[in-house]
Amino acid sequence: MRKSAFLIPVVVVAVAIALSALYIVDEREKALVLQFGRVVDIKEEPGLGVKIPLIQEVVRYDDRILSRDVEPLEVTPLDDRRLVVDAFARYRIADLNQFRQAVGTGGEGAAERRIDGILRNELREVLGSVSSNDILSSDRAALMLRIRNGAIAEARALGIEVVDVRLKRTDLPTENLDATFQRMRAEREREATDERARGNEAAQRVRAQADRTVVELTSDAERQAEIIRGEADARRNAIFADAFGADPEFFEFYRSLTAYDRALGATNSTMVMSPDSEFFNYLKSDQGARSLEGE
Repeated sequence: MRKSAFLIPVVVVAVAIALSALYIVDEREKALVLQFGRVVDIKEEPGLGVKIPLIQEVVRYDDRILSRDVEPLEVTPLDDRRLVVDAFARYRIADLNQFRQAVGTGGEGAAERRIDGILRNELREVLGSVSSNDILSSDRAALMLRIRNGAIAEARALGIEVVDVRLKRTDLPTENLDATFQRMRAEREREATDERARGNEAAQRVRAQADRTVVELTSDAERQAEIIRGEADARRNAIFADAFGADPEFFEFYRSLTAYDRALGATNSTMVMSPDSEFFNYLKSDQGARSLEGE
C-alpha cells in the first residue's frame, strides 16, 4: 500500500516530464529550441518535436506573410512641396536563426520597430529624390519598387524578407491644403480665361468669315438680279419694239393715250394749256379725228 502511494507521484512526475519533452509546431509557425539562450535546433517543418525538459525551451515565430503599417510620415520632395505619406509593408521571417540573433528576446515586436525604421529611411530617401508630381501621379509603381528593393537589402540583415511595399495615401499637410487649393484654383481660372480668350478669338474669326460670305453672296445675288433684270428689260423692249413696229399708227395711238391717261389722272383736276399745244397733236390728226368720229 505504501509502495503504491509512493509510485503514483513518481509516475505522474515522469509523465509530466515526458510530456514536457514534446512540443508541436503547426503549419503556421516556425520554432527555435534554445538551451540557456543558445539556439540548438530549428524546427521549420510542422510536426512533433522533442527537447530536453527543464533545460531547453521552445520559442515560436509566425511563418506567415505579415503586414506592418508605418505611421504617417512627412517627406519633402525635390520641389520642396511637403507631403504626408502613409505606407505599409508585407514581410516574412526567412532566416530564423539570424532573426533571433538580430532581435534577441524582443521577438516580432522588436522586428516591427526595426522595419519601421528601415521603411522610414527608404521613404525619405526615395521620395526625396523625385518631385511631388511624380509621387502624386497614378504611375508610381516604380517608386514603390525602389523603396521595396532598398528595404529588402537592409531587412536581410535581420533575417527578414520584405515581400512588398505599398503607398496607401499621399496627401498635403493640413496647414498647406488651403494655400494649395487657392493656387490650384488660380491656375484653373487662368487656364479658363485663356480658353475663353482663344474661344472669343475663334468666334471673331468665324463671324468675320460669315459676314464676308454674306457680303459676297449678297453682292453676287444682286449682280445676278441686275443681269436678269436687264435681260428681262431688253426682252420686254424687244417685244414692244416688235409689236409697235408691226403697226406704227397703233403705236402713236397707244403712246398718246398713255400720255393723256397720265396727264388727266385723278390727281390732276385742272390743266391750263394753249389749244395749239403739241399735247393735242394726236386729237387734231386725221387718225385722231377718225377715232373720235368712230366713237
